[in-house]
Amino acid sequence: MKLIFFTAVLFLCFFSSSAQTNKYKVSLIGFYNLENLYDTVDNPKVNDEEFLPNSERQYNSRIYNDKLERMSIVISQMGTDINPDGLAILGVAEIENDTVLTDLVNMPKLKDRKLKIVHYDSPDFRGVDVGMLYNPKYFKPLFSAPLFVKLPGGSKDSYFTRDVLYTKGILDGDTVHVFVNHWPSRSGGEERSIPARAAAASVVKLRVDSITALNPMAKIVIMGDLNDDPISPSVLKVLNAKGSEKKVVTPGLFNPWMDMYKKGIGTLAYQDAWGLFDQIIVSSGFLPKQQTGYFFQKASIFNKDFLVQKTGKFRGYSKRTWDGMTYNYGYSDHFPVYIMLLKKVD
Repeated sequence: MKLIFFTAVLFLCFFSSSAQTNKYKVSLIGFYNLENLYDTVDNPKVNDEEFLPNSERQYNSRIYNDKLERMSIVISQMGTDINPDGLAILGVAEIENDTVLTDLVNMPKLKDRKLKIVHYDSPDFRGVDVGMLYNPKYFKPLFSAPLFVKLPGGSKDSYFTRDVLYTKGILDGDTVHVFVNHWPSRSGGEERSIPARAAAASVVKLRVDSITALNPMAKIVIMGDLNDDPISPSVLKVLNAKGSEKKVVTPGLFNPWMDMYKKGIGTLAYQDAWGLFDQIIVSSGFLPKQQTGYFFQKASIFNKDFLVQKTGKFRGYSKRTWDGMTYNYGYSDHFPVYIMLLKKVD
């Protein structure tokens, strides 16, 4: 297994007071809302009728294969300017089943990476799930499970929402705990649905607390489309994720997206306002720079120019898959995100 080294030109002043050049291994973890990646086969157990060949969308194999190709283009490019192998772990949302994930990882631009899948069917009414792709070269899962989210009465029209996907594994020597989320949407009203997202956040917080009770420095990654911003109660109060590393008390959580959000930078836009729903939050175990394992270095939004809509009413937004019921030959209404972890090599 080859090592990816950094000649730390950018990090010399940070990591060393001398002129000595240090070397680092890098690992990248990302998240991407794939915006309704359905197959074309009717599933009578869920409400997938709008994504079938005889629907108003006329969602046929041609559109499905084009959608897969576009998703694979994005994923294949994420982080490759840092590590030629791209991401070690990618959480995904709005996927119908493991079939679409299998088709995705077998697309020509991804097939050589031999990506593996972690997925469970969720009870969501629309049939959309969360999932995780990983490169077995860097990550080895040890345990995984879906975590059920019970919605408070009256918070949403549907009783069921997506499970939280929990995976424990080894990331190049480090034991890490990964939570992939797609919290309840704001449809039906933001205020009304606040308790639903708080419920999802509570499911994560309960498991995080049980992990850090045994190991306060456990390495935990919470990622997903939270349908909330870094300042929202579900993130700021329920998870208690701090926007400043200096304010994180072990065991605690750090949200590296707070500063971006305050500057008006986001991952999706609605009515000319940017939101930052797509976040990757890390535990305090990733914060010390002087350690033998991986530590957090930076967070990035993958918003390359080809992902931006150039014309029409959504100009300047992320180039979405659909414009109403018309196929837009786009990618997703969300920009993907990723974090960089570094580990010093002796």
